[in-house]
Amino acid sequence: MYGHLELKMSSSSKYSEWRGGSSRSAQPEIDFTSPGLAVMEVERLLFSGKAINSAADEVWPKLYIGDMNIAENLAELRKHHFTHILNCAQSSRRGGEIYDGMGITYMGIEAEDQPSFDMSAHFKTAVEFIHTALKGGGKILVHCHVGVSRSATIVLAYLMLKHNMTLVDSINTVKEGRGVIPNRGFLRQLIDLHIKLYGYRNK
Repeated sequence: MYGHLELKMSSSSKYSEWRGGSSRSAQPEIDFTSPGLAVMEVERLLFSGKAINSAADEVWPKLYIGDMNIAENLAELRKHHFTHILNCAQSSRRGGEIYDGMGITYMGIEAEDQPSFDMSAHFKTAVEFIHTALKGGGKILVHCHVGVSRSATIVLAYLMLKHNMTLVDSINTVKEGRGVIPNRGFLRQLIDLHIKLYGYRNK
């Protein structure tokens, strides 16, 4: 899929944007009272993100979304000093044993990229894993097979739950670093999370 593996790190200027919340200045309005319309409006917002991704992209300080290629490239993981890996596409035949001896803390979720799969059941444990990694000064790769749906859903939930972002805020933050498009079932679950946190308001 990629001619070479590449990790894209964001510039220091973007750190100030993340912390300052500059992405909040020009938000589209999402009609959260209509579930079907809300999904389409969120999809439209996601489609305006990056068209080309690297093997892994930094979407928040020391938080990367990536694909299976980078997750299995041990040399690249060492080179970029990842301390934690969250695999959102773990299978029964392969878990975190490939990282034995690397000093990497691993968590796996056996999630299917299907609209019917309840990814929200994993929000709490996955979000806490990311939060603990970053709070401890670590550097974390959250990945699935392609790095646009399962892993992105978990990272969006993390930003909403730990950084008080609305769904639109979290999407605007992530899409600056990586083009993502969770499936419609996952989007509905993120919309449900937004409503639980903020009601039907956009801000």
